[in-house]
Amino acid sequence: MTAIETIFGISPLFFAAAVVATVIAGFVKGAVGFAMPMIMISVLGSFLPPETALAALIMPTVVANTWQALRQGVGNAVQSMRRVWRFLLVGLVFLLGSAQLFTVLPAQVLFLLIGIPIVLFSIAQLLGWRPRFAGRLAEMVLAAIAGFSGGLSGVWGPPTVAYLTAMNTPKAEHVRVQGVIYGLGAVALLLAHIQSGVVRAETVPLSFAMLVPSVAGMWVGLKLHDRMPQERFRKATLAVLVVAGLNLIWRGLI
Repeated sequence: MTAIETIFGISPLFFAAAVVATVIAGFVKGAVGFAMPMIMISVLGSFLPPETALAALIMPTVVANTWQALRQGVGNAVQSMRRVWRFLLVGLVFLLGSAQLFTVLPAQVLFLLIGIPIVLFSIAQLLGWRPRFAGRLAEMVLAAIAGFSGGLSGVWGPPTVAYLTAMNTPKAEHVRVQGVIYGLGAVALLLAHIQSGVVRAETVPLSFAMLVPSVAGMWVGLKLHDRMPQERFRKATLAVLVVAGLNLIWRGLI
């Protein structure tokens, strides 16, 4: 048995595949601010046990979102938190409430309910439709949708990104707000899975090993992000949203 197999518990081929997938996930994360967990769990889950795949993405997600939230400094991150505190509060309330419905409403149903509108919304915007979402009501409705889906299925990114994109949020603020929201969620995820046993002595080494490729990919993605004009960033974000929505539909159907 090789050192990699002994340390990480997976074959060298699977480890190499995990590294490639994590680099790609980090690149997309750096460029548009989200989709790292979606890419990692979709790819790694195709050849690793679900528990191992989930454990592998936890540390990269915590580090990536912390970096994303604090990239322009702690002061800017605090300002972003103040701007979206209602979104965070409403989302948290609905997350805690919907988590209690886990055994009542199948997650597959929710995947379809979220995925289909996200795909239609993103394609319509790519084709030129520019909706106007404004005010606290729109913020709270989208926060409720994000929180409800997050508590039931662990998916809260697409509704959040759809809202920020429809608001035409400047790209630096767009990515920073995502980092704040997802960063808090990632820390909660880490603590929850320390409790659940997913994060343990056997799985932590692989999760830490994925830090290097995730950071490398994100660094390159951030370089691209910094050079992208606002409109190109909006279209790139919408394109990734289409992929995210299709992934949710696939999960709902399967």
